[in-house]
Amino acid sequence: MINYSIFTTIYTMKYVIIGIIIVSGLFLASRFIFFDKNDLDSNLQHVNEAKAEPLDREVVVEIESGRTFSDITEEVGIGGTLMHEILTASEEVYDLVKVRVGREMKFYFDKETDEFKQLIYPVDTEEELYITVQEDASILAERKTIEYEIRVKTVGGSIESSLYESAVEQGIDIRAIIDLADVFAWTVDFGMGIRQGDTYSFIFEERYRNGEYIMPGQIIAARFVNDGKNIEGYYFNEGEDEEGLVVDGYFDLNGDSLQKIFLKNPVSFKYISSNFTTGRRYVEAFNVSTGHRAIDYAAAAGTPIRAVGDGQVTSAGWNSSGYGNRVSVRHNSLYSTNYAHMSKIYVKYGQQVQQGDVIGAVGSTGFSTGPHLHFEMVKSGTKINPLTVDLPSDKAVSEDRLGEFQEYIKQWQVQL
Repeated sequence: MINYSIFTTIYTMKYVIIGIIIVSGLFLASRFIFFDKNDLDSNLQHVNEAKAEPLDREVVVEIESGRTFSDITEEVGIGGTLMHEILTASEEVYDLVKVRVGREMKFYFDKETDEFKQLIYPVDTEEELYITVQEDASILAERKTIEYEIRVKTVGGSIESSLYESAVEQGIDIRAIIDLADVFAWTVDFGMGIRQGDTYSFIFEERYRNGEYIMPGQIIAARFVNDGKNIEGYYFNEGEDEEGLVVDGYFDLNGDSLQKIFLKNPVSFKYISSNFTTGRRYVEAFNVSTGHRAIDYAAAAGTPIRAVGDGQVTSAGWNSSGYGNRVSVRHNSLYSTNYAHMSKIYVKYGQQVQQGDVIGAVGSTGFSTGPHLHFEMVKSGTKINPLTVDLPSDKAVSEDRLGEFQEYIKQWQVQL
């Protein structure tokens, strides 16, 4: 016979257990749903504190005139022995004796032990010197490329008096406007060739670190309208050549370089009768000693003399300082050339000449003992040796990359 009371008891216990489970579950769920925010914030704070590491002590020193690396390290508490170890470790990477005035040197020390850990010094705008104490107490010196955040900016304006004043009025970084002048240095004379109403526009990079503006970067594209003439330039990098050298520069719409090379020689000559010298040279015929910052090309009287580059004639006529008949040509903001002792002059003041134009003929006028061309090259007001000066190469975008170049510049043409 079946005992129903036993089944009744079992079922009763079953529902009691289920009820306990349900109540427990609701209680636990309520702890998640109706949590104490303060408890949670407290727990997160403990987690963050566990993850956080002690910050190093930073000391920033601005380098002033007359201060040496020894003075600086003594100020921040680095002893002489460690200072010499740092100098020795870095001498093949960067000579810390040559630190520059106005730059900042950053030192980092362990927060707990106050032991020196690292030094950071900006070598230039592109690299920083890192000197770090390793785990084995050795010192590692290395140069690292500075990582900038790059933002692209487009600006432009019209010139009333000068490019500089126009830039200042618009708040353009003067360093960027100087770079712009360098791009067009061989095609626009910013000293004498600027006209009122000339216009310009250019696209360039701005460099930021930690959200703070630092300096202008690469000029990407530029347009200058000078006396009605439109001149454009685009930066293009072809990569490395066979010798591992980077081939880059600014090129016009046809892929020709904006940097122009001078003719190697301004005249067909027999030989060089006198070289460039910074010392005194005795001339027996006149019984005088003079400097000779020029090249003398011996040539037959009447031999054509050619302008070595495009430019404007700034003087043409007799010179009483010993040059005789002389022509001076200003090529750009940097370079000018002088041609002396001519027998004939074929150009006049203010005339524009092109590279290779005949401007006169060889003679022996003025302070001269025989027919020759006295040729001077002047850079930024200083006479330099035409035979050793490092001039830009006359280059162009290679034929196999020309299509790529012209496609690349389309986006920048639209923005200009």
